[in-house]
Amino acid sequence: MRRLAGLLVVPLLLLTAACGGNGKGSASASASASNNAFPAITAGAKFGEKPTLSKGEGDPPKDLKTRVVSEGKGATLKNGDAIQVNYLGQAWDSTKPFDNSFDRKQPFDLTLGAGMVIKGWDQGLLGKKVGSRVQLVIPPDLGYGAQGQGDIKPNATLVFVVDILKATTIPVSAKGTPVAQDNVDLPKVGTNTDGKAPTVKIPQKTDPPTKLVSNDILESKGEVIKETDSVVVNYVGLLWKDGKTFDSTYATGKTQTFPLAQVTLKGLKNGLIGKKIGSRVLLVIPPDQAFGDKAQQSIPANSTLVFAVDLLAKM
Repeated sequence: MRRLAGLLVVPLLLLTAACGGNGKGSASASASASNNAFPAITAGAKFGEKPTLSKGEGDPPKDLKTRVVSEGKGATLKNGDAIQVNYLGQAWDSTKPFDNSFDRKQPFDLTLGAGMVIKGWDQGLLGKKVGSRVQLVIPPDLGYGAQGQGDIKPNATLVFVVDILKATTIPVSAKGTPVAQDNVDLPKVGTNTDGKAPTVKIPQKTDPPTKLVSNDILESKGEVIKETDSVVVNYVGLLWKDGKTFDSTYATGKTQTFPLAQVTLKGLKNGLIGKKIGSRVLLVIPPDQAFGDKAQQSIPANSTLVFAVDLLAKM
């Protein structure tokens, strides 16, 4: 089962973690590490300012190095937290950034430790505090490795300045009031709240609906979701035709963060807007609001898609 996150959301540079690499390396630099391991921040040194980085001096370090430029007073980050950051990234041997969120004026959302980003981020941000500015120097095996990506050359050592804006502890499940599922022509979704994937039973010998269905299964009293929100979810996705699962966050044990403004699957985006954080939602998405007449991975062309989505938190 291949994850479809890259097809559901417009990918930013860091949304795709690098494959390969041994995942080894120091989780942080020692307190006595030389500042030569970190290219200087020559302008915009304060938290919230867009930084300017100098070129690295000499050979880059072979291990992951982290430096707290300024420490915040917020919560300490742990794996599984949904976090929001601003960042600027640059190759060790360059003075030109390859990506940054400051110019976009759009912070980046991720779940720490979920493999949504390169390993150097997951390891380097762990244990840091909200409100901190952190500098990371990431060797190739914890970055994009021998394949590179976009403007990043193969075997590049990467330098990042990261401002940690927010962090949210993610509940294991939606928890709301069960809503009656009376329509026999629609899938029935389980109401368990133990963090395991809910069951989804699709009716046999029934034609799928031709319009988008978005029904509460567990209805919470949480905040109403807007199109501008980023939402942390667990979900399972199935084909109406044969009930086969084509994607599931439960299979990997890692939540997904959807910046709704970037969600490209029309029915998924429209079906979640207006729902409440903490709820479980059934979505039945007809082909014209899914992938239409184009096959995608294990999804045949003209497929009706069924999702059970737990809306766990909002960034």
